[in-house]
Amino acid sequence: MEFTKTKALKGEITVPGDKSISHRAVMFGALSLGTTEVRNFLQGADCLSTISCFKKLGVDIENTPDCIRIHGKGLHGLTAPADTLDTGNSGTTTRMISGILSGQSFESILNGDESIQKRPMKRIIDPLSMMGAELISIRDNGCAPLRIIGKHLHGIHYTSPVASAQVKSAVLLAGLYADTPTSVTEPFVSRNHSEIMLNYFGGNVTCKGTTATILPNPVLKGQSVSVPGDISSAAYFIAAGLIVPGSEILIKNVGINPTRDGLLHVCREMGADLTLLNENCDNGEPTADILVRHSSLKGITVGGSMIPTLIDELPVVAVLACFAKGTTVIKDAQELKVKESNRIDVMVNNLASMGADIQATEDGMVIKGGTGLHGSIIKSHKDHRIAMSFAIAALASSGTTHIEDADCVNISYPGFYQDLARLNN
Repeated sequence: MEFTKTKALKGEITVPGDKSISHRAVMFGALSLGTTEVRNFLQGADCLSTISCFKKLGVDIENTPDCIRIHGKGLHGLTAPADTLDTGNSGTTTRMISGILSGQSFESILNGDESIQKRPMKRIIDPLSMMGAELISIRDNGCAPLRIIGKHLHGIHYTSPVASAQVKSAVLLAGLYADTPTSVTEPFVSRNHSEIMLNYFGGNVTCKGTTATILPNPVLKGQSVSVPGDISSAAYFIAAGLIVPGSEILIKNVGINPTRDGLLHVCREMGADLTLLNENCDNGEPTADILVRHSSLKGITVGGSMIPTLIDELPVVAVLACFAKGTTVIKDAQELKVKESNRIDVMVNNLASMGADIQATEDGMVIKGGTGLHGSIIKSHKDHRIAMSFAIAALASSGTTHIEDADCVNISYPGFYQDLARLNN
């Protein structure tokens, strides 16, 4: 797919529902008694993989144009799948469902696409094994496919070496089936959607500092969930508004959970003109409309506790840095290496091909901005966040940019290119 430099972007947009919250609504609804209705569910490939897995576990799920209806089976109502649970490209599905399956009375096999089969699963295998679970990497390489043999689980206090919501959630979900409370302590607080939504469904999760603790065997009850717009999807339009001269974009009903809003802080520190309007809170998740205008940006340092709050947005932060005056340093972001692609290498190589002054480091990158970018052939590595980031970069770059495997955006944002085109009219 080809992109060229654009005129000012103007208009109002509503991005799809939050991917993290959509996943969790299906999972927790499946483990609840009664019916859960989910509105503004993200109809992307990753979230549809979660629906598919829970259908194979015996849960009746209706996917209608208005909402998703999950007819829950209760905490102990799942049934053995007849075949492999295919998680597609979804790391969230793979890791979180592993925690649930660890406490079942049956055996399951989890597998996904080529990317999932390379992503590290030892980070969940270790703590779940400490709880008494039996998870086997079938190829003995610490990755999927996984054989999970359900066991009686014991509560633990796990100190995670990484701030990862997927790891934390896997352990907390296994804790639903444990005989004593389960706690997870992280180096920094990762996104807390699991904690918020579990309590909304009737669970008992408490948080103190960087530690989350769950009590076992709650009675979860079906709820109505309204999913806010995904800030990770909004990030591309925020970036576009900032770097394309004359632009003004209003992005409606975006989730601004404090464990996810690092992009807003980084943009403001870079000098962005961002305004939050109509702030609200629904189901415990804060939302707002975001008004963004073209701005003169400056380079900054991004690292430390900020990283878990914008880990998925770092590729587009790297794009912003190319259009900022001065040097931007992204550090403490080793986690980028184990996403759908090695996002450090992929961003550095592709941005360098567009003329960026950029250098990879062991835990991030250093970008000297203000040199201007030109069109190039971009290898997306079938990574949705890479493809969307370079679609935005191309809008403020000279020449033509061609993105290979551009349709990978369907993983999280099936209508991305159409929404972008609407702002260009």
